[in-house]
Amino acid sequence: MKQTLTILGATGSIGISTLDVVARHPGKFDIFALTGHRQTAKLAEQCARFAPQFAVVADAQAAADLAARLKTLNVRTEVLHGVQALIDVAAAEEVDGVMAAIVGAAGLPPTLAAAQAGKTVYLANKETLVVAGALFMDTARAAGAVVLPVDSEHNAVYQVLPPGFTAGRLKESGIASIILTASGGPFLHTDAAALDRITPEQAVKHPNWQMGRKISVDSASMMNKGLELIEAHWLFGAAAQELEVVVHPQSVIHSMVRYTDGSVLAQMGTPDMRTPIAYCLGLPERIEAGVAPLDFGRLGGLTFQAPDFDRFPCLKLAYEAMRSGGSAPCVLNAANEVAVAAFLDGRIRFTDIAGVVAECLAGGYSDGLGSVADLLAQDEKTRADAWAAVTRLGN
Repeated sequence: MKQTLTILGATGSIGISTLDVVARHPGKFDIFALTGHRQTAKLAEQCARFAPQFAVVADAQAAADLAARLKTLNVRTEVLHGVQALIDVAAAEEVDGVMAAIVGAAGLPPTLAAAQAGKTVYLANKETLVVAGALFMDTARAAGAVVLPVDSEHNAVYQVLPPGFTAGRLKESGIASIILTASGGPFLHTDAAALDRITPEQAVKHPNWQMGRKISVDSASMMNKGLELIEAHWLFGAAAQELEVVVHPQSVIHSMVRYTDGSVLAQMGTPDMRTPIAYCLGLPERIEAGVAPLDFGRLGGLTFQAPDFDRFPCLKLAYEAMRSGGSAPCVLNAANEVAVAAFLDGRIRFTDIAGVVAECLAGGYSDGLGSVADLLAQDEKTRADAWAAVTRLGN
């Protein structure tokens, strides 16, 4: 059957990879809507190629610019803007599946709307689960939505879980733990004394993956892996003691499941996001993704080591937030988004990112938040606190 898709975050790295997979299977997919914040030139090119009914951008100014570009290209896609438009194209009756790839907490409202509408949600926006894990998963279950993980680590786990696995029942499925692999980023072997002199240009150069600037910095600080721990907690119903992180610099094994009989099952592949995207889009089939085959003869070796919490304090903070629960993960995420933006803007040092997050977590959080309004209020308050911390630390 042909699947009709909305792609939230079409102009980002995940969105581009998704459209690459879609283009390889013209008989399998139709595009209902593409969204692109303010990257109007790129979004116009995508609209010209995939002819969606709707394109959504951030505001009226970006909408006017995109409309002008589409008119020049003689493309009839209707242009919308704003948060409500994102929600509308995610929940539209015509849509079967939604690729949720908007970076940060901004992706929460439309992704939650897709779940409420019972869509198949291809979840690449980890912040949705970090900020609103209980609310999102409860909403998806109540509406009969299918949630498929696109993050390479969670997708790898999903692929090697036992048939009939039920979230929250790891022991009953013979599972001892879930192991998330981490590359360690570009500073795995950098002298710890030099980390406070890291530049944004250095931090965004990931050794294995092609990613956006924010997620690249998160990988360098290992906050990305911390967010993924919280995501795994909600996706698979795994307790903190059932989640492990191991540093694996080659990024060939994408994650593993440790079974109680001593077996460890791993999913392997070339580091390319088109693999998990194609796996999700093609279910129950395996479809071609355009990914180069893994050449075992050239691998040389696979290495592993335990994460260093002194070198990567953001990972430790994420573990602590996951164990604390309530709105602690929401605070963690909001503070980190502000701190990373400030670092990329040259306002604070790389090592200050963890400091900003720690200060916001120390400021307190609630035991639980039951609505999007509550979550967004906590998010807003934390961002104000985080900017105050940035101002104090700024150079």
